Amino acid sequence: MAVTASQTLPQITINTLREMKTRGEKFACLTAYDASLAQVVDTAGVEVILVGDSLGMVVQGHNSTLPVTMDDMVYHSACVSRGCHQSLLMTDMPFMSYTTVEQALHNAARLMQEGGAHMVKLEGGAVQVEVVRQLVARGIPVCAHLGLQPQSVHKLGGYRVQGRETHVAQKMQEDAYALQAAGADMLLLECVPATLAEEITKTMDIPVIGIGAGPACDAQVLVLYDMLDITHGKRPKFSRNFMQGNASLQGAIEAYVRAVKSGSFPAAEHTFN
Repeated sequence: MAVTASQTLPQITINTLREMKTRGEKFACLTAYDASLAQVVDTAGVEVILVGDSLGMVVQGHNSTLPVTMDDMVYHSACVSRGCHQSLLMTDMPFMSYTTVEQALHNAARLMQEGGAHMVKLEGGAVQVEVVRQLVARGIPVCAHLGLQPQSVHKLGGYRVQGRETHVAQKMQEDAYALQAAGADMLLLECVPATLAEEITKTMDIPVIGIGAGPACDAQVLVLYDMLDITHGKRPKFSRNFMQGNASLQGAIEAYVRAVKSGSFPAAEHTFN
């Protein structure tokens, strides 16, 4: 079997990302849900590929992430892993798949053993500290997710910016530190004011990925379909059409990587105050 160029490059690991944060070098993250697009993303220089439960909306056609099952996530993660040779592969744990430590351990093991994931991502603040601690103790890298948590969309009252109120912002900071202390290897902030995201990023030792969280985060993530302008309906405020001015998918993704690394994306129009 022929070896592709990406297969000859070093594998991105959590240590790679920590070193990039230390150097002040930004890194890029994108979602993928199948082997073919994963290979395009991988060869375009994206450091982290996220198999997001956003597949429930952009692939399956649901109006939220809630219907996505563990079997769905294992299947799509395994597909992506076959096209991913350099990027770190992170996979979402879907709704209600980590309500207890035992359940979380079982399902995270499936994502790594069957789905080929290098890291799992889960939503929630201090309530998830013990789950994170036990996953990490057993060698499972974890990315925590704060701010807008799509799995809690009904509790939050919709897809709304989180952290504008002083008490909510303070709680988010406390949760971030608690999750880091529990062993979380990365943190993702979604739809939070740029100033809050900047403060959290500067005070955390672990890399912080932002989506709708301003330019100060250590990395940015977008849903692949959003930045390729093939999402049905209104594109989120925090996204940008990178197909504009580019003739190919590869060119659009490479433009995204350059924009993230240079700090030109996200711009003011993609952020929340």
